Amino acid sequence: MRVVIPKEAFNPVYLPLLRESESRYLVLYGGAGSGKSLFTVQRLLVRLMEQPGRNLLVARAVAATHRDSTYALFKQVIGRWGLSGLFKCSNSELRITCINGSEVIFKGLDDPEKLKSVTFPSGELTDIWIEEASELSEGQFNQLDLRLRGQGPSKQITLTFNPISSVHWLKRRFFDSPDPRARVLKTTYKDNLFLDEDYRRTLEGYRESDPYYYQVYCLGEWGVLGRSVFHAAKAAKRLSEVPGPVERGAFVFGTGYDEQIGRVLILQETVSFVQNEGGCVSVYRPPEPGRSYVIGGDTAGDGSDYFTAQVVDLESGEQVCTLRGRMDEDVYAKQLYCLGRWYSWALTAVEANFSSYPMRELERQGYPNQYARERTDPVSFRSAPSYGFRTTSSTRPVIIAGLVEVVREHTDWINDPETLREMLSFVRNRSGRAEAQAGAHDDCVMALAIAYHVRRSWRKPLEEREWSFTVSRTKY
Repeated sequence: MRVVIPKEAFNPVYLPLLRESESRYLVLYGGAGSGKSLFTVQRLLVRLMEQPGRNLLVARAVAATHRDSTYALFKQVIGRWGLSGLFKCSNSELRITCINGSEVIFKGLDDPEKLKSVTFPSGELTDIWIEEASELSEGQFNQLDLRLRGQGPSKQITLTFNPISSVHWLKRRFFDSPDPRARVLKTTYKDNLFLDEDYRRTLEGYRESDPYYYQVYCLGEWGVLGRSVFHAAKAAKRLSEVPGPVERGAFVFGTGYDEQIGRVLILQETVSFVQNEGGCVSVYRPPEPGRSYVIGGDTAGDGSDYFTAQVVDLESGEQVCTLRGRMDEDVYAKQLYCLGRWYSWALTAVEANFSSYPMRELERQGYPNQYARERTDPVSFRSAPSYGFRTTSSTRPVIIAGLVEVVREHTDWINDPETLREMLSFVRNRSGRAEAQAGAHDDCVMALAIAYHVRRSWRKPLEEREWSFTVSRTKY
């Protein structure tokens, strides 16, 4: 059966997906008013008409919500396209049957037993549409995924949703570690040519009245559930403005004999930045001669987090570069050395809670400008400097409070999107402790908090500083 539907009936942004059949998962997400649900119905109707014998299950968290949402939308498009002669709609059963044998049924995940008994008069289940997929648990999704099996026509699951929480299983499964069988498209109200102008003005009104709501619900950015520690509206607004890094890459460190004086060979170290889109270093403002910089670092701890470093301009306070990646500790130490050297031998403060290896490696390499805290020697009871920043129950609230002030008063200093996303998922738990929401990360946040804390200390008069820095021996 071939029914000609003019291109003008579809939003142009979705047309490349109209007959997509190679991907097992079609993930359509974004903001309110983007038209993703309408397009899904349009696309599935075309699929049902063109491929006889296809059977579609439309699933939502609660069965009762179908009648006024997905089922009503199918009937609306069928009527608008003049297809009433091709489809029979059963209001009592919530079932739609095409004259070529294709069928659509609507079920909820609130009654698993009824879902198990889903059958079609002919053929097997070939398609699933999960509307408001963010309302499902990952276990419920897995149940549906397992239902789509067997030989025959290509099987496909379409997921439509608005991203609400940045720690949702959908983000982990299709964005943080993308499934190669998934095709993903993000859209917003700006892509919907059919959107009512009054509704468009309503959505755009949130840009000024509630920037965080506008960022999450209108522009479809991943949000946060809970009380954000940082000023969510300002962080969200800044996230929508930042253009991204001017370059990305990683450092290559090398040594070689540069020249010979008599019988003595002079060892020359080289540090070069190699551009690579997948690199761990994001540059927002390259180093400038005559300027001073501070670096805060956060290690991966027990291995579940990222190694990070944040570079801040001492005078302007601007975040100029970030390092973030999963790597071995020796690789991190080497990248950190190169980063500090590149940014004019920046004063470097790395968290020392889990390991002292990066600090010892910097010292071994002759790095001349490490942050050193005062500690008491357990044997002599004398005060002695020790490299690295120690995050304790006393220092942690202080450095976080300092970063809260930066975000509130100087949001324009922050340039890194990943750091801003971490800020939006950095919340207070039930006991009031500031921490990353379950499943989220705080490595960029903590590294930046250390960097700004050290910056403030460095800018104090010498007699008021709570730390000192030590010049390491340079090895020849």
